[in-house]
Amino acid sequence: MTLKDDLAIGLDPAELMIRCGLQPDPWQERVLRSQADRQLLLCCRQSGKSTTTASLALHTALYSPGLILLLSPSLRQSQELFRKIKDAVVVLGESVAVTEESALRLEMRNGSRIISLPGTEQTVRGFSGVKLLIIDEASLVADDLYYAIRPMLGVSRGKLICLSTPHGKRGFFHKEWSEGSGWERTKITAADCPRISGEFLQEERQSLGDWWFQQEYFCEFVQNEDQMFSFEAVNSALSADVKPLFEVGT
Repeated sequence: MTLKDDLAIGLDPAELMIRCGLQPDPWQERVLRSQADRQLLLCCRQSGKSTTTASLALHTALYSPGLILLLSPSLRQSQELFRKIKDAVVVLGESVAVTEESALRLEMRNGSRIISLPGTEQTVRGFSGVKLLIIDEASLVADDLYYAIRPMLGVSRGKLICLSTPHGKRGFFHKEWSEGSGWERTKITAADCPRISGEFLQEERQSLGDWWFQQEYFCEFVQNEDQMFSFEAVNSALSADVKPLFEVGT
């Protein structure tokens, strides 16, 4: 039986992850099986968020052919996420019909393309008909890039997944997590990850200090250390009732 003929894998992306030799955590199974078109994954370091989305990207390419885009803030991060997909392809062997492959691009006989891009507006302009758009380390992606790529999903009604560890109370990821509508949210802290020991966390707290520790391992949107005014103070100072000094367009 070929991979394409395996009904269990075709119906369940979690089964594909298992076939690749990885046992998904319960939360990973929920994310992989979700039917939501918009997902936010707020996850600590080493929780498995990149592995989860890589599995979903490969499953989409195999069973729902189309264009899958992987976006990260830097080229190095783009290569890391893409590498997880290529590793899975190697494990699956000839059951994945690859016709073209490069450092950041994978094409399949069924017409699917997986393209990994560093997060600059110049690199993403021109893509359309996106089946799945994954934004890795989303808290570090610039707001203008996020707003530039959302229209890619307008016609295709493709799926959007943003995954990240927090990076202060700033940016589109914090805003969408805090007040955005239409998102399915998943939060996974170090306490939810069986592969991270309590002993290691204790060492990390002592080494990093509370600010970094709470952000990196317990997914807290802490305000930046060099921030003069708190997020709450700035937010409370804003008012829609104050008339602007100048009319828009003047």
